[in-house]
Amino acid sequence: MSDAQSLWRRALAEGLGTGLLVTVVVGSGIAAAKLSPNDTGLQLLENSFATALGLAVLILMFGPVSGAHFNPVVSLVDRWLGQRSGGGLSARDLAAYLPAQIGGGVMGAILANLMYGETAVSWSTTHRSGGHLYIGETVATAGLIMLILALARTGRAASAPAAVGAYIGAAYWFTSSTSFANPAVTIGRAFSDTFAGIAPGSVPGFIAFQILGAILGTAAIAVLYPDAGKAADDVATPHTETTAGASS
Repeated sequence: MSDAQSLWRRALAEGLGTGLLVTVVVGSGIAAAKLSPNDTGLQLLENSFATALGLAVLILMFGPVSGAHFNPVVSLVDRWLGQRSGGGLSARDLAAYLPAQIGGGVMGAILANLMYGETAVSWSTTHRSGGHLYIGETVATAGLIMLILALARTGRAASAPAAVGAYIGAAYWFTSSTSFANPAVTIGRAFSDTFAGIAPGSVPGFIAFQILGAILGTAAIAVLYPDAGKAADDVATPHTETTAGASS
């Protein structure tokens, strides 16, 4: 298989994985609002539980193909670390992954809207801004990056499905922002005026602090594991089929 064919498959896996992740987040948010209309805490519990399980399943499903990044900041960090050690994503890979993730996130929100009889695109009116929320997004993203890189560096990337799902599920509760921690998911959620939505005007602020969180998380890992870049090929989870495809 040529490298171009391998990259096409990996980009498709990233688009589908990110799209289905947003479908899980938005769809479970809509369901939670319908099932528990008068209990916001129960809505968040239902939403976070579905997201944690769904994310773990999606990493297992698509990880062997693309590494299951599903997140532009994960891909950017993988590119940066790999560039220093001769592994990870190439510039060409990154150029394919990022639009696939963002486009997939948008399509995932549209799919969730349609499944629940909502308008395909309904811009969210839920404004999420303020210093406390930006701190929450910084913490959530930094923790996610640290977890993924620590697992890869210590040879435990195979545990990423359960560990990352558990972290995101927990971060729904311990961060003030309910842990978006993902620019592609953030953009996708702007397309749904439902429980899980975010107003388009709030998106740039969230993404800026997600990038800051990624920088801080990477810096912390660089101190704790100075040679973490050597494990860039296992971010977020080992993708053995990709390696085989690229070398054939």
